Amino acid sequence: MLHFGAEVAVENQIFCAVLLFSWTVYLWEAYLASRQRWVYRTTTHVPSELGKIMDAETFEKSRLYQLDKSTFSFWSGLYSEVEGTLILLFGGIPFLWKASEDVIEYAGFGSEYEITQSLMFLLLATLFSALTGLPWSLYNTFVIEERHGFNQQTLGFFFKDAVKKFVVTQCILLPVTSLLLYIIKIGGDYFFIYAWLFTLVVSLVLVTIYADYIAPLFDKFVPLPEGELKEDIEKMARSIAFPLTKVYIVEGSKRSSHSNAYFYGFFKNKRIVLFDTLLEDYSPLNKEEKEGPNADLQAETQDGSVGENADVGSKVGNQNKKQGCNNQEVLAVLGHELGHWKLGHTVKNIVISQMNSFLCFFLFAALIGRKELFAAFGFYDHQPTLIGLMIIFQFIFSPYNEVLSFCLTVLSRRFEFQADAFAKNLGKAKDLYSALIKLNKDNLGFPVSDWIFSMWHYSHPPLLERLQALKDVKQD
Repeated sequence: MLHFGAEVAVENQIFCAVLLFSWTVYLWEAYLASRQRWVYRTTTHVPSELGKIMDAETFEKSRLYQLDKSTFSFWSGLYSEVEGTLILLFGGIPFLWKASEDVIEYAGFGSEYEITQSLMFLLLATLFSALTGLPWSLYNTFVIEERHGFNQQTLGFFFKDAVKKFVVTQCILLPVTSLLLYIIKIGGDYFFIYAWLFTLVVSLVLVTIYADYIAPLFDKFVPLPEGELKEDIEKMARSIAFPLTKVYIVEGSKRSSHSNAYFYGFFKNKRIVLFDTLLEDYSPLNKEEKEGPNADLQAETQDGSVGENADVGSKVGNQNKKQGCNNQEVLAVLGHELGHWKLGHTVKNIVISQMNSFLCFFLFAALIGRKELFAAFGFYDHQPTLIGLMIIFQFIFSPYNEVLSFCLTVLSRRFEFQADAFAKNLGKAKDLYSALIKLNKDNLGFPVSDWIFSMWHYSHPPLLERLQALKDVKQD
């Protein structure tokens, strides 16, 4: 009886510790967010050091946009934390596991088909998550992003996209999970090694096929047309021995006016993807402006420099602020991105990720036999492998995950400075300087941040810090 009481005490301690840590993290995040919201509310005028970088109108727009996003994040984060707490308190996980058993029994499968039941559990859990997250996603897209001019989706496009994402996710998630569970079941004492190797292969395959086979299901990719920009990109790639094979433009403007660029591929098969919203000559926003009532005035001013047209642009108004970067600025942005490759940042991130994955599977192997972990979450009679993965990776490892996340954020900022320095050494400092300013304006980034908030959250250094690192060479 004493032994049974001790087990119950351990189960309760584990459960309470998980809840306590979850709320501690939430309150810490809420505190940091409140500090940043105070910055948004009180910094209503352009600071002197930003006077030459951002005009008052754009500064105010970015302030209001980030304030709306921060407020939305507060309420969605609170809902998520309360929902997760209620699921744990009222036994939502064992309830859904039992519901999964009922479904597969109706289909003619008994409880001995644990992998089948696990897949049904996963399907129901992801469906529940998608449905409860849908109102928040709708509000974010059609209220906040719409209000600030970023949303380009119709309601029909949104729902079609959401269904497609859910189906594609299940087509990948369910087979991969079933194989992983099978490997754990038959792997013996060293199953953690086989499980880790399996997840390594899956991650490499997904990275390889994503842009060619998965991403085109959602967005249209077209080759960058022959011309000066493509020639300059290929020339820069050759200069640093980057094995470029193709350059694509993706029509990201159909869902959002935010901009981006990235490269992908392994070994001698590298490809570059540019969002149409990044390219001044391809952005639909600029095409609309050329067809608008101020087209003649734009034609008169677009050949001059940014500095020469600043007064004209402010008089014409926001409609004539061109989106995206010119060719030299695009090359500077790509110089930064290729710097990540040349400096080995991509490989280093993969190595860190896989070392972490191996460590987690090793610890999982050491903990999976502890019945009190399962009992703490309502599983007293049996210990399903999938539930063990969820409990250990999501709940037990959460303190470690928070520390690791912060360390990776710090490392990411270091990598960003190094990539900027690489672009600088390519002679792109001036163009990268102006590109960072333009991209910050196009995406309504707010250039003032609370130091603790930025330290904890920002994977990229604040704009002013990056510009300062480029400034001396730019002036030269």
